Amino acid sequence: MTINTADLSAAQVEVYLQQNPDFFHEHLNLLEQLSVPHPSGTAISLISKQLELFRGKHLEMESQLNALIEIARDNDTSFIRMHKLTLALLEAASLEQALANLDSVLSEYFLTDYVAVRIIKQCPEPAIPNLFIEPGSEDLQPFLRELSGNQPKCGRPTLAQAKVLFGDAAAKVRSCAIIPMNFTELEGILAIGSREEDRFHYSMGNLFLTHISEIIGTRLISLLRQQDHAG
Repeated sequence: MTINTADLSAAQVEVYLQQNPDFFHEHLNLLEQLSVPHPSGTAISLISKQLELFRGKHLEMESQLNALIEIARDNDTSFIRMHKLTLALLEAASLEQALANLDSVLSEYFLTDYVAVRIIKQCPEPAIPNLFIEPGSEDLQPFLRELSGNQPKCGRPTLAQAKVLFGDAAAKVRSCAIIPMNFTELEGILAIGSREEDRFHYSMGNLFLTHISEIIGTRLISLLRQQDHAG
């Protein structure tokens, strides 16, 4: 049968094929005769074009699936780390034990090299060296920006910051997270340091670090109350 192609528009053909998606099931021979323009300039068969599209979609879906799996793994790892941290702090019956457990769990599960906690509070005869910093002390000057902004800071600490936080190990700390702890009953600084320059970098998210400070701060408040009552 001869068809006057002048009576058919491209739009009509497109509409017909959309309405009859099974058309080529009964006309397989046409698939090899049809050609589709390729970006390279050469023509390829419709079947080859479909295979190319399917492969592209498959690779895209596979990539998305792998990304979701990686996110799930990261979430599982984060949950385990936070669980270990919480248990370690709950098991501590004193400030000394809490700080020791904190150092241990952050080193083992968070892969850090140095941990420092500085509580801003007057304590004339501290039982734990370097734990307390008096309000208004010169040692707080390097942290005014972090404390006023109440936001964690990641990257390489200034030498002044590193000396207050890590003492004799200051020169070895190549990167760290400085996390303010601003609670009703506790003000202080939590710092996690590393010998690796890229371990804590400025583009890291703050939410995870804030959660860590909340867990640690809550337990320290409880232990400080206990210590004050005992005194």
